[in-house]
Amino acid sequence: QVQLVESGGGLVQPGGSLTLSCAASGSTSGLKVMGWFRQAPGKQRELVATITLPVSTDYADSVKGRFTISRDYAKKTVSLSMRSLKPEDTAVYYCHAQNFFRVEYWGKGTLVTVSP
Repeated sequence: QVQLVESGGGLVQPGGSLTLSCAASGSTSGLKVMGWFRQAPGKQRELVATITLPVSTDYADSVKGRFTISRDYAKKTVSLSMRSLKPEDTAVYYCHAQNFFRVEYWGKGTLVTVSP
């Protein structure tokens, strides 16, 4: 089993920056993919960014050039650095992980609100 705990959400003004972190615990050695999804009110959950072993990254078109995902294997964390935030980035952000057997794990989410 893997547990994922997000932190770093909050209120930020448009154009501002925020960094989300996700701490993984449990059987983390088999995690092939870690990443972030988000769900805005009334919308489906969508992929934001993922990082696949060893260092392959993928981003949603809407965040390319503004968000950066990184993974610290020693600390068992994955982070999402967000800049130039827009109101449309407002959502609950979920940490996600998938192991080599394609078993998926989710965090409980952290709210990011972009508003003046």
